[in-house]
Formats: sequence, C-alpha cells, structure tokens
Amino acid sequence: MTNKLNGAEAMVKMLEAHGVQHIFGLCGDTTLPFYDAMLRLDHKIDHILTRDERSATYMADAYSRVTGRVGVCEGPSGGGATYILPGLIEASESSYAVLGITTDISVSSYGKYPLTEVDQEALMRPLTKWNTVIKQSAHIPRMVRTAFRAMTTGRSGAAHLGLPYDIQYDEVDPSDIWADPKHSSYPAYPTGPEPGAAEAAVDAILSAKSPLIVCGGGVVIAGAMEELDRFSRRLNIPVATSISGQGSLADTHPNCVGVVGSNGGTDQTWELMEAADLVVFMGCRAGSTTTSRWEAPGPGARIVHFDNDPMVIGANYQAEVGVVGDLKLSLAAVNAELDCRTDLAQDFGGAAVVEDIKKRKFEIFNTLARSSDMPIRPERVIQALMKELPEDATVLSDPGTSCPYISAYYQQSLPGRYFITNRAHGALGYSLSAALGAWYGRPQSKVVAMMGDGSFGFTCGELETICRSRAPITYIVFSNANFGWIKASQFADKDARYYNVDFSRTDQAAVAAAYGVKSWRVEKPDDLQRVLKEAINHDGPTLVDVICQPLEETNAPVRRWMG
Repeated sequence: MTNKLNGAEAMVKMLEAHGVQHIFGLCGDTTLPFYDAMLRLDHKIDHILTRDERSATYMADAYSRVTGRVGVCEGPSGGGATYILPGLIEASESSYAVLGITTDISVSSYGKYPLTEVDQEALMRPLTKWNTVIKQSAHIPRMVRTAFRAMTTGRSGAAHLGLPYDIQYDEVDPSDIWADPKHSSYPAYPTGPEPGAAEAAVDAILSAKSPLIVCGGGVVIAGAMEELDRFSRRLNIPVATSISGQGSLADTHPNCVGVVGSNGGTDQTWELMEAADLVVFMGCRAGSTTTSRWEAPGPGARIVHFDNDPMVIGANYQAEVGVVGDLKLSLAAVNAELDCRTDLAQDFGGAAVVEDIKKRKFEIFNTLARSSDMPIRPERVIQALMKELPEDATVLSDPGTSCPYISAYYQQSLPGRYFITNRAHGALGYSLSAALGAWYGRPQSKVVAMMGDGSFGFTCGELETICRSRAPITYIVFSNANFGWIKASQFADKDARYYNVDFSRTDQAAVAAAYGVKSWRVEKPDDLQRVLKEAINHDGPTLVDVICQPLEETNAPVRRWMG
C-alpha cells in the first residue's frame, strides 16, 4: 500500500495514535469512506456496531468513566448527528471525555439543500467543550489533536468533530500523523493549587468545630481517592458525597456517611449537612440535588471549595477559601501541610458520627428489605444484590426508580468508579446501553445495569448488540408500569393527581428472550435471591424483570422530588 493517506484513513490513524481501542457507532451513507478505511487499514481499534447513535454515545461515556481514557463514538449526518447529541451533553456536563465523530455531507454541497444537511457546528457548539466541522483534509490531524487536548485538560468534557464526505477522499500528509501521548487519558497536564491556598484551606478547616467534606465526581475523575482517604482519617472528618461523587471513598469506609441531598440522601445523612459549621465542597458544584435546592448549607455558612474549574468556586456559595487545581494535587498539598504541623492532634470525631447515622439508616432499610410484601419492595432487590455481587462489580442505573435506592443503601467496598448513572441530564435509556461500554472498558468486572420499565422501552433494541458482543451483563428491570419518578412527583407535589404517567404492563423478560437474553420474571419475594444468583453467575447476558412496588407507594430515599 502506498504511503499516501486520504482523509478517512488519516482519521483512523489519528485515533490510533491517541490510543483509541474501541469505537461505538452506527453506519450511514456519509460514513462509507470512514468504514472502508477501518476495514482496510491495519490497526488495533475494535469497532462496535450499535443500533442507535444515542446508545453509541452512552457506551462511549461509560467506557470513559471506567477507564479514564477518551470514549469515542461515531454516527452519520442528519438524524445521526441529532441522535448522538444527548450523550455528548451528558458527558460534557458530567466532566467525562467523550469524542463524537459525525460524518457530514460534502463541503461542496453546503447550501444546496442536499439530503441530511444540518449545521453540525452550530448544533454542537453550546453543548460540547469544543467542536468543529473540518473543512479541508489537511486539517484533520490538527483538529483531532485539538479535540483530544480540549477533552483531557482542565475540566474534562466532550468534543465533536464533523467529517464531511468529500474531504474523506482528499489527500493528507502522512508526516502529520502524530499525537501527544498525554492526551490519551485524563486529567492530562494537571495543575496544582496556587501557593498558600492549601495552607489557607487547612487553617479554615482546623478552626471549625463540626466540618463536613462533600465530594462530587471530581475526586474520582482526578484519581484522588487515596489522598482523600489519608486526609479524612488524619483529621477524622466525616465525608458525604453527591450521587456522582460515590466512590470518592468506599461506602464501607469508616468516615464515609454516603450520599446526601434530595436524591439518594436520607433524613439521617442530612443531619450532617444541617449540623456542619463548615462545609468543604470537593470536586462538587454544590448544585440543586446535593444541597436539596440549597436548603443546606444555609445562608452565611462557612465554605471551603476545591475544584479544578475556577468557574465553580463561588457560583452558589461565597467561599471563605477557594482552592483551584487538580484534586489529587490539591489534596496532596493539604496532606503535606498537615505533615508539617507536627504538634497537630485534631480529631473531629467523624467515624463515631458516621457509625451512628449508618446504624439508624440501615435499621429502617433492613426492616423493609426483609419484607415479603407484593409487589416486591425495591429495598429487597438492593439487599439481594449486596449478597450476590462480587466487590469489584460495576453497577449502573438509570435515573429513575433504582437510582435513589442504590445510591442510599448499596455498600460498595472499593473506592473508584464502580457506580455509574447519568446525573447531569438524566435521560432515560442510558444504563442498558452504557453497560456495554463499561464492560468493554472493564471486562474483568461483573457488570449489572438497573432501570425502570419506562427506561427499558427507550433502548431495548440494544439487547441485540449485547448478545452479538457476548457480554455477560445482568440487567434488572424494576417493573411498575409507569414513569415512576414522575408519578411519585405527582403524588408528592400535586396531591396524587395523576395524569398520563401510566402505560400498559409489558413482559420485559419475554422481550429480552426474543433477542437471545436468558431471562426471568420475578413476582414473589422468596424467588428473588435464587433468581438473581443464577442470573449473575450465568456466562452470558441475563435479565431479571422484577414486578416492583410503585415508587409513589415506597419509602424512597428522596427528600425532594422536584429538582
């Protein structure tokens, strides 16, 4: 083969140069040259054909979350570009590096009303960290490098590249095919805090009587779990998390009280937010869910805020001290400062406080989890999972019925990204397809995805992709024949005036079986443990359809249903 490269081949080579190992995507007319290059070139990239561009992006998102590398998805022009957008929004707002590549109509056809024409650059601009539609083939290597640089540095996020049909055939100089290896994973080129910031944060924290650390997703993204562990043990400070922050410490850590806020938080964990005289937000934007719509911390509360994005500091609360920098480097600086204070004997009693709160929280949970009521209580499902799953299992959830229960009660014994949910925009249908991305990224881990039956209907077509990939993922559907979160909101906020939230009951197990998934339908609580054990241990994709208590009738760990 000649050393000359066309644009499509250059795109493949540039992705390979950046360490890309998997691409999730769906074919289209404008993609023909790119797919032909994938077929003919010698490379190590595995392309996974999906059944929906949304699913491809969700797969890339979860892949990025478990690997710390850029997740890549692709789709064709027109409808493909619009379908790929929801996953890019989620990844960008959640600070995960995902590259969406959409092929496009020919540059020479712009403005001539060709089929599938859409201004892709305008479409993607407000909802990605960086994006462009490439106009000349010679620009492909430079634009790919720029996209990876944008995704992996600073606050990580999603990028988009438009690749028009005609420039995929135009020539590219092979000598321009190179990449900075630092940009194959993230955070790349992390920056530390400014001089004096760590010392000021330590001074503020030590002056408090009842400080509380509240972690968002930034701790796990930065890989700062060990530094946080050392810091929290050193001063014995209690640590709470947002849903996205789960994994900052293991749920079983003596200082980790678990999730606080309106979703996944309980009255018991909320006590710490109300009692804290100083809150340390760490890689957390202090948004509406974590603060229960800014109910706590209250006005005038003392705040120390760590984040790698300076725009977050002071956005919702006036920060007494702001520490801007990579969380791993910032916490290392804090720990180094504490090491210098040899006479320090501070102990905030966090472990004892956490133990008491968890004891009271789980007394309520365990009572409900033992219930033999029908339909099956969600607590019973969570308890059964905790008994059956290995400690390194990766659990995913859609934002509906299953999310608050797994966030409030599941006790993950390892730090890191072992629980995944799409909390930024909360699109239904995420976990079914995202689970495959998580499995490709971490195939040694047992992957379990949970969702309501409303979510199942969004992306159940991807069960064919799951079977074709022979991925031993276990799906659990909480079936209550309605859009549960909305019905529960109508119960709580509209005096149980229900409108257009119920749908016909479907046999999800039968649907999955038609795709080739080994499936069960469980109605009796006494059958649940046995079936889950069999499903989790089966060497192939499985689905358990659990006839579940409607969310509006449950004791859901939700302090506030709306926002």
